[in-house]
Amino acid sequence: MSQTEAGWGAGPSGRYEELADRFRPVFAEIRATAVERDRTRRLPHAEIGWLREANFTTLRLAPSEGGHGASLSELFALLIELSSADSNVTNALRAHFGFTEDALCSSSPEWRAAWIGRIGAGETIGSGVSETGPAKVGAFDTVVRQRDGVRVVDGRKFYTTGSLFADYIHLSADDEAGGPVTAAVPVRAPGVTIVDDWDGFGQSLTASGTATFEGVVLAPDLIKPDPARFPYAMAFFQLVHLATLAGIGRAAADDVARLVAERTRVYSHGNAGRTADDPQIQAVVGRVRANAYAAGAIVLKVAEALQRVHDAHRAGSPDVERQATLADVEVNQAVSVVTDLILSATTSLFDALGASAVKVGNGLDRYWRNARTIASHNPRIYRDRSVGAFAISGEAPPRQYRVGSA
Repeated sequence: MSQTEAGWGAGPSGRYEELADRFRPVFAEIRATAVERDRTRRLPHAEIGWLREANFTTLRLAPSEGGHGASLSELFALLIELSSADSNVTNALRAHFGFTEDALCSSSPEWRAAWIGRIGAGETIGSGVSETGPAKVGAFDTVVRQRDGVRVVDGRKFYTTGSLFADYIHLSADDEAGGPVTAAVPVRAPGVTIVDDWDGFGQSLTASGTATFEGVVLAPDLIKPDPARFPYAMAFFQLVHLATLAGIGRAAADDVARLVAERTRVYSHGNAGRTADDPQIQAVVGRVRANAYAAGAIVLKVAEALQRVHDAHRAGSPDVERQATLADVEVNQAVSVVTDLILSATTSLFDALGASAVKVGNGLDRYWRNARTIASHNPRIYRDRSVGAFAISGEAPPRQYRVGSA
């Protein structure tokens, strides 16, 4: 069934349904085991492997490069559908899709060609940016040094989402002088250790744990010539989270509708002989679905802003910075709204069901847990403030969000 026929609205392009149909059988397989995997903490190695085999990880590459030439709006629409199957899988691929944008926008033809070739061949990249150590805001304890004529990296990263499933880790570090270094570290390189020690109550299958680097040698071709990220990087990574939330909402809406339709027991003080005919229950199901619909519509609207930045950058337009600022504004003002919509939906869905809905086997609790965990990244209160500052005085939002000691 197309998403239009399912009531979720038309896709972002005339060819979207054809593109999405290539992946929907894989999404269905992923969703079929999502509850069991969440309950037993079975990491989605196989599921991510299925997406690789289907060339989902090459979406943004041109057909001549082994991809599908997907626009950013098409990418985010597909991420909503994938998140409806399992939000953990989307989060595990977030760094990979961000690294792909970096490669597409790179100012170095050699770097672009090398990494587009690797991505087109099916290789994937995980995250190695965030730290939990004592480094100050804007600095890293992970350092790349010259040693015996080669460059080596030492340090420890946390929130290394997706790296346990990937071929490379996208590393952000400092050099000996405190300057920025961006590199791609092979996960199987001597001195690299990745541990699945993430203990959050949600998104528990993303392998967002610890990566340790001990004297890891970095070949010159693994160090990015220009350490800067692509111009819409912060907006992109946040919008992946919002697409994931929208997908969680869509899955929750589908589940609550199905469970209400299957329910045979009624309350003496209800309004109908069947739960499915009770207008109050129908209203709850409708509100959950409406929240999910609105969240998805917002995500796709913001994706258009990111596409404008990408197009301006590729064209060498002097308008890139202004477009990037506006994209940051759009994603920031979407954060609180989408978050509220999905947290409300994943809580209120229980009002349409009886006490049996809280049984572990239903897995309905994972929707709120996963949504709450995703919404805790880059606190939304700061997004609200930056939008207010823009509205009042035209102040541009921050272009980077970093965490560290004061």
